[in-house]
Amino acid sequence: MTQASQKLAGKVALVTGASRGIGRAIAQRFAAEGATVVVSARSLQQTASVPGSLAETVELITLAGGKAIPLTADLELPAERDGLVARAAAAAGGLDILVNNAGFAEYCGVETMPQAMFERTLDHYLRVPFALSQAAIPLMRTRGGGWILNLGSVTALPPLRPYQDLERFGGIAVYAAAKAAINRFTQSLAAELETDNIAVNTVGPSTAIRTPGGGRYIPDDYPTEPVEYLVETALALCHLPASERTGLITHSLHFPLAHGLPVFTLDGHDQLPVPIIPAWAHPGIEPTGA
Repeated sequence: MTQASQKLAGKVALVTGASRGIGRAIAQRFAAEGATVVVSARSLQQTASVPGSLAETVELITLAGGKAIPLTADLELPAERDGLVARAAAAAGGLDILVNNAGFAEYCGVETMPQAMFERTLDHYLRVPFALSQAAIPLMRTRGGGWILNLGSVTALPPLRPYQDLERFGGIAVYAAAKAAINRFTQSLAAELETDNIAVNTVGPSTAIRTPGGGRYIPDDYPTEPVEYLVETALALCHLPASERTGLITHSLHFPLAHGLPVFTLDGHDQLPVPIIPAWAHPGIEPTGA
C-alpha cells in the first residue's frame, strides 16, 4: 500500500455486512491502513437482486494491495452468528477490531408490523452486535486491547416537531428504537471495557448514505452524502487507546469537521474536501461525539 500512515498495520479487523455499501467501504479503508480485514456476509457470490458480493470486496482490496479474508455467515442463524468471531480469529491469527455493520432495514408502521419483522429488526441491530461483541471481548483482552464499532443512525435522535413525513409515514419506529438501544449499549459497554483498553464507539451518517441495500428507502431527489466521511470517522474510532477515545456516538460529517480530521478516498491516496454540514442535518447531533 502507498498510504503513509498505516494506522492499522498489524491489526486484524472483522467487518460484517461487507459485500457492499458501508461495510465494503470500511473494509477497503481499513485494508488501505494496513489491517488484515476479515469480511463477512451471507454468501461469497452475489445471490440477490442487490448488487455486490464478498468476492468482489476481496478482489477490490487485493487489487489495491491489501489483504482480505472472506467468511460467509448468516447472522440470523444462531449457530453461524455465534461461531463467526472464533472463525475470523482462527483465519487471521487473532482479532483487534470488530465492526458491527451488518443489517437489513425493514420499515413498517407499528400497528401493522408483523412479529417476524420486529424480531428480525432486533436481531440485526441489537442481538447480533451483542453476541459478536461478547465473543470478541476475551480475544481482544488477550491482545492487550481492541476496538468495537457499531453502526448507528440519526433516527436514534428524537423526532423534530412538527413531525416530518419520515416520522409520520416512514414506519421507522422500531428501527429507530433499535438504533437508540445500540447507542446506549455502546456507552455502557465502553464503561465496562475501558480498563481493558477496549474502545467501544458508534458511527452513523449525519444525513443519509445511498447504498445498494438501503437506497430503496431514500427518495431519488434526496441529497445524500459520500460514504468516505463515515469511513474516515470509523477509522478515527478504531486506532486510539480506549483512554483517549471511547463511548462516543458520532456522525459522519460532524465528527471530522469538529476534530479537524482530514478525510481520504477509500484507498487512502487523495484527500477530500472539508465536510459541510447541510441545513437539513438533525440539530441534536453532538459534533464532537456524544
